Amino acid sequence: MRKGYGILKSIVWLSQLGLSIAMPLLVGVLGSVWLRDRFGLGGWVVAVGTVLGVGASFISLWQNLKAMDRQAREDDRDSGSNFNEHR
Repeated sequence: MRKGYGILKSIVWLSQLGLSIAMPLLVGVLGSVWLRDRFGLGGWVVAVGTVLGVGASFISLWQNLKAMDRQAREDDRDSGSNFNEHR
């Protein structure tokens, strides 16, 4: 049962990672295209939206990697010796 929980947990982490990388880029590009079409702005708006979306994706990736590293360190610490088991 514990192994199935670990696999499910990994699937959830991967889907969250994928969405948190793809969505800021998608929102940045689509939002800037909408702004350009709605208000008649130039193509520079799409470039700015794309750069902001890529930046937000990198920040999200960095935060997720830090959280995964922190979780891995906590799992390593929890798997250490118990009170009655000395190394």
